[in-house]
Amino acid sequence: MSDTPSDAVQRPQPRLPAYGGPQQPRPAWPGAPAPPPPPQWVIASRSKAPAVIRAGALWAVLATGVLAALLLDGGVGLNLLLVAAPAAVGGAVAARAAGRRPRPWTLVWAAAGVALLAVPALRDAGWPAFLAIVAALALGSLALHGGRTWPGVLFGSVGVWGEVVSGLAWGLQGMRERTSGSRDRWWPVVRAVAVAVVLLVVFGALFAGADAAFADLLGNLTPDVSVGDSPLHFLFFVLGLLGALTVARTAASPRRWDRIEVKPGRARSRLEWTLPLVVLAALFALFNAVQLTVLFGGYDKVLAETGQTYAQYARQGFWQLLTVTLLTVLVIALALRWAPRGTDRDRLLVRSVLGAICLLTLVVVASALRRMELYVNAYGLTRLRISVAGMELWLGLVIVLIMAAGILGNRWLPRAIVASAAVGILAFGLISPDGLIADQQVTRYENTGKIDLGYLRGLSADAVPALDRLPEPERSCALGEIEGGLHDGEAWYATSLGEARARMILADRPLAAGDPCQEAGFVTFRE
Repeated sequence: MSDTPSDAVQRPQPRLPAYGGPQQPRPAWPGAPAPPPPPQWVIASRSKAPAVIRAGALWAVLATGVLAALLLDGGVGLNLLLVAAPAAVGGAVAARAAGRRPRPWTLVWAAAGVALLAVPALRDAGWPAFLAIVAALALGSLALHGGRTWPGVLFGSVGVWGEVVSGLAWGLQGMRERTSGSRDRWWPVVRAVAVAVVLLVVFGALFAGADAAFADLLGNLTPDVSVGDSPLHFLFFVLGLLGALTVARTAASPRRWDRIEVKPGRARSRLEWTLPLVVLAALFALFNAVQLTVLFGGYDKVLAETGQTYAQYARQGFWQLLTVTLLTVLVIALALRWAPRGTDRDRLLVRSVLGAICLLTLVVVASALRRMELYVNAYGLTRLRISVAGMELWLGLVIVLIMAAGILGNRWLPRAIVASAAVGILAFGLISPDGLIADQQVTRYENTGKIDLGYLRGLSADAVPALDRLPEPERSCALGEIEGGLHDGEAWYATSLGEARARMILADRPLAAGDPCQEAGFVTFRE
């Protein structure tokens, strides 16, 4: 007889998946097809769920939100570093609680990110500062994730943006778990902070009323918070909280982008792979031979034969050669993917052909930079010209790194290219591009008497030291619009060193009265 009572209901047992594999996602309704599983790269890069957020990380998150609300409404400068500091502390606390320890490359990316965030504090120009901030965010994400392969470096530099929602959910869950039944622990802290704030406000107001010097010092050190700006401050507070929670969540359990496997391309035969590249190398060699002929024969002869001006010859050639350099990097990447690699002779062939193309490309880079030099000598330096020249220099460095990887191995190549880009962006910000442009234009004016006052008036405060060398009325004309853009009374944490230096120069030597631009003729020399 059965041990089961006769009136008991037999419930069907759940069917286990075959071979103990993962259970397929259930359909949304009976009869509906099951949703497709996520891609393999998503499954491979998934991270484990982190533990509950620590109290130290929560306090760091709160400090980040408060500092963001108080410091980020008046521009960018040293305030970016002040806001980033508690967020970094929260990430370090979360990583340590999860058992993660910093590796050498993690420290390298973190240090480079901090250095890049110092650029807005040093330079007034917005375009190099924006580039530095974007690069700092990418390096910060890479420091949190780590990465040594191409997928790890590429996805790791932007992976933090995908953790915003999970970071918020993780923080809310941690708050619920830590506040439930623990009122006796956190309520005294809240009361102590509230009493400290009241004491600071009351006694600070009394001391400020008693001494004007102390009132000025207090006004310079504390942010100016008004009721009308409350929505903006609240927005920055929320953004600071979200950013710090995302950093802590990623530091506790980042995605493992290095687990993504990139299958090598199908190796081609020697003839199929070699012939196109040899033809390309021959074309490069022919072009470089012509460039050497022009170099030794003189540009004047070439211009007389072609009927071109310096500007036409230099500008037309530079952009084409910049495109050639970019395409060459792409060709090398594809060639490595499909290169024959069965024997030692195949590997020697790949190194020889690609090494020759790299060497010839370096000559193309030198030719492009020579053309830009001609263009700058004829018409002066501008933001666009210095930017693309810097880009061409960095591409030449990438070619050199690729050549070194062909000899030493390519395991270090992804991180080396990212590090070279970070160093290039940092150097670009530290050299003060606007100051360099103004210095070159002023030197050109001293030698040729030609100056583009219309362009110089649109530069940032970083150009003031160089433009101060101009004689009157050109000096006052060039500096008039820049002086109008300097805002008095800005907080110390939102003022760059370049802007502070410009204020000092203009205070020592005020601009001429009247209409100096009309006296100078306001002549613009453009092609």
